[in-house]
Amino acid sequence: MQRFESYLKENLPQVPSFHAVYEEALGAMLDAGGKRFRPMLLLSIVEAYEPMLYHSALPVALSLEMFHTYSLIHDDLPAMDNADLRRGHVTLHKRYDETTAILAGDALNTEAFYLIAKAPLREDVKIKLVEVLARDGGSRGMVLGQAIDCYFENKPLTIDQVKFLHINKTAKLIAASLQMGAVIVRLEKRVQEELYAFGIDLGLLFQIQDDIIDETQNEEQAGKTTGNDSDKNSFVNLLGLEESIVQADVLAKDLQRRFEAFDEKLKTALLPLINRYLYRHKG
Repeated sequence: MQRFESYLKENLPQVPSFHAVYEEALGAMLDAGGKRFRPMLLLSIVEAYEPMLYHSALPVALSLEMFHTYSLIHDDLPAMDNADLRRGHVTLHKRYDETTAILAGDALNTEAFYLIAKAPLREDVKIKLVEVLARDGGSRGMVLGQAIDCYFENKPLTIDQVKFLHINKTAKLIAASLQMGAVIVRLEKRVQEELYAFGIDLGLLFQIQDDIIDETQNEEQAGKTTGNDSDKNSFVNLLGLEESIVQADVLAKDLQRRFEAFDEKLKTALLPLINRYLYRHKG
């Protein structure tokens, strides 16, 4: 975690110009902290199987954090969640203005792919990494989920529709992080598919936990605007708090069972992250 954090701080976007705040805005939300969950998933797999590739994988890990951060910046905009707080800091559209926030998000989106393209990895590996991130972060994944989330505010969905929403909006980028780590170390296709499926359910658990946190924690505890989901199709709104906790427990136990079937390298790599996040809804 510390190695990645140092790398991130040393590689914040540098785009000097006569614009008063543009370069600062690009790095502001990246430098504000965060769980770094997605890059840690990728780097844990790389370190477990091919530690010599760890340094070469750092730009790809940073690209994931940039892409995720772009999505948060846009998610917080007045047209979407209109949030005031993110990662314990004032959101970009509040700190600067809405135009700057939109453009900073756009810039981080494209910068993510630039980092992959320039990473010191084999060309065929980089093409596959771009494919996976574009697939799960774009029109077939995260953007689709966000579109459904915004379009169906105040319009209740079924539980299967809510799962579809959050598989796309949240889970696919988490699953992609695991698959991208596997691509870098060239794990066989079967293992990549197992990791991806595990990541989808891990992402669903992550979302249920976030919905529980939104319901049970204040802004200071959560580090972001909470109580903002009353019009949203969240698991808590659909199932209630108690049933959401039950569903999180069931999913966590299933993930624990599947985790135990992984090979030793994979279990060793992912254990710290699994321990940290599998039951975070229990505080």
